[in-house]
Amino acid sequence: MRILFISAVFLILNSNCVAQSLTNLQAKKRDAVKEIEFTTRLLGEVQKNERSSLSRLQLINNKIKQRNTIISSINGEVILYQEFIENNSTAIEMLNNDVEQIKKEYAELIRSAYKNRNASDKILFLLSAENVNQAHRRFLYMKRYTSYRENQAEIIGAIQLVLDEKITKLEQQKETKQKLIFETQKETQQLVKEKSQQNTAHKNLQNKQRSLRQKLKQQQRVEQQLERQIQLIIEEEARKSRALGGSGFNLTPEQKLVGGNFEQNKQKLPWPVERGIIIEHFGIHRHPVLTNVQIKNNGINIATEIGAKVRAIFNGEVSRVFGISGGNTAVIIRHGKYLSVYSNLREAVVKKGDKVSTKQNIGTVYFDKDDANKSILKFQIWHENQKLNPEDWIGR
Repeated sequence: MRILFISAVFLILNSNCVAQSLTNLQAKKRDAVKEIEFTTRLLGEVQKNERSSLSRLQLINNKIKQRNTIISSINGEVILYQEFIENNSTAIEMLNNDVEQIKKEYAELIRSAYKNRNASDKILFLLSAENVNQAHRRFLYMKRYTSYRENQAEIIGAIQLVLDEKITKLEQQKETKQKLIFETQKETQQLVKEKSQQNTAHKNLQNKQRSLRQKLKQQQRVEQQLERQIQLIIEEEARKSRALGGSGFNLTPEQKLVGGNFEQNKQKLPWPVERGIIIEHFGIHRHPVLTNVQIKNNGINIATEIGAKVRAIFNGEVSRVFGISGGNTAVIIRHGKYLSVYSNLREAVVKKGDKVSTKQNIGTVYFDKDDANKSILKFQIWHENQKLNPEDWIGR
């Protein structure tokens, strides 16, 4: 009986570990739902202009990605709830066995007590002892026997209470599982609609391959101009450092402190806009429409709302503010040996040499009303002359 009870307790404790996994899945699902809501808002702005655009396709792609995340999370929840149900069913079976066993033992005790219910029998039992010590031991035995009988009744009541709670919880878990299965069906239907929108947008853009290739070349020219400005900063700092017998960036004690703090805040840095969706990631990847064409991105592209403010991701000093032909305004901020680069700004409200603080407004994202109202911030992080993936640095 004790083994069964311990096993039931183990199953209950194991459920706590599963509950933690459930909490993680639910948090992941909530984040995906929020991102879908924001993406839908951005698509609403994009769709004010009837022209098909690459940014619209990228937003739809992101929406599908997040929808798949929701479906995956719900399926994970269903699996965990099934585990809850199985554990609870096993625990209920064990507890039932315990109750039945204890009830049998208790019934035997009651029958035995009934047979020896006369007070005279108990007195005779004590008086028949051979000596005082034996009489004392018999008295203790009778006392413990009575206490054990009372404890058995309490144990039955306690286990029965746990059993009733587990049965109620089991029914709730079965109901929740059914709701999750229904939710999965709804999300899957929505995913089918979004994939249809994706196919339509993709086909429309297939007819504009010439225009897309021109825009890609323009984007590459913008990247080259940005990279030249960054290289100028790196070369300038290298000259200063060599003049002092060093190498790399020449840092003042204050700049060393800022750079050290910047590095310590990896994965905790704020986003360069208050709200946004990453529609193009760091590195080399396939173009979403053009076949056999790869895109190299030195940073990430963040779709955001019209008129969104751009924020410095950390304390630093503005190293450059400059215009790019076909790429609007760009701002480069230095954080010790690190550089953060913000491009495709409509305007900048800082100038070279300005000291900026974390989340300080440095400008406004450009939006192109002639190209589906897209508002995209292009953002990069460099460590001296090494390009870094911004997604490894900004918080989630």
